[in-house]
Amino acid sequence: MKPDAAGAGRWLLLIHQLPPKPDYFRVKIWRRLQGIGAVAIKNSVYALPFNPQSTEDFQWLRKEITAGGGEASVCRAAFVDGLTDPQIEGLFRAARDAEYAEVTRAAESVDSPIEATRLERRLRVVAALDEFGASGRKTAEAAVAKLKAHNSARGKREKPVQRRTWVTRPDVHVDRIASAWLIKRFIDPKARFVFGEPRANAVSFDLFEGDYTHEGDRCTFETLTQRFGLEQDDALRAIAEMVHDVDCKDEKFGRDETAGFARLIAGIIKRNARDDARLERGAELLNDLYESMRPSQPGRSAQS
Repeated sequence: MKPDAAGAGRWLLLIHQLPPKPDYFRVKIWRRLQGIGAVAIKNSVYALPFNPQSTEDFQWLRKEITAGGGEASVCRAAFVDGLTDPQIEGLFRAARDAEYAEVTRAAESVDSPIEATRLERRLRVVAALDEFGASGRKTAEAAVAKLKAHNSARGKREKPVQRRTWVTRPDVHVDRIASAWLIKRFIDPKARFVFGEPRANAVSFDLFEGDYTHEGDRCTFETLTQRFGLEQDDALRAIAEMVHDVDCKDEKFGRDETAGFARLIAGIIKRNARDDARLERGAELLNDLYESMRPSQPGRSAQS
């Protein structure tokens, strides 16, 4: 297939034949197709507008199908009879409109700030796939904007959660070690931590587009303290400044204790290969550090 071939057509097609079993593989491929915004032209034939990204998406999917025991081909096409280009564009608009409608409906019932953040992220994904200007976009954007304004009016402070699974990347370092301690001590005492890819019903932190991650120039620990209204705790604020400088390496706060804190965290990482062991040892360190920085008298700020 030569992407620059003259007259080759404006559509890219994936033609596949999947094995009858296992069922989960068929569902997996269907979800992959939905995720890249492909529409069904007919049974087992899916289309995308021809462009470099679509070519890459379909080629990766073809490899996945063949690796799973199926057959697949990718071709560039122009329709000379039957379906017209405007009709195919209409299929894409209908698919995006259905997704926009789901976002709009969800926005009417969402009350959790975590779910609101996920819904806003979902809208961005759908909009990125909307190449033909589906009419439902404005309604969905208005619904999400209204939800966002409502959350802002209520304040961004979120309530502590209970007994949730929290997922983050493996090979934890300072921001994830400190964030896990913060979650366990102040937000969700029964939290369970897992390491890997985002998963259903889990709260993600320090992951790309996670529920709690870097925002602006803030590290994940700072985001958590801000979102859960913990920033007024002087000791936590001091720890946040140290975590920020070690993680972001920008010397924004320049606390005297930061160098020693960084060495201790580095030692924990060096001595413990397992992530759960790093969290456990890091929690001991941070508990001691927090207690040492708390005010010794009511109303007195802890300053080093």
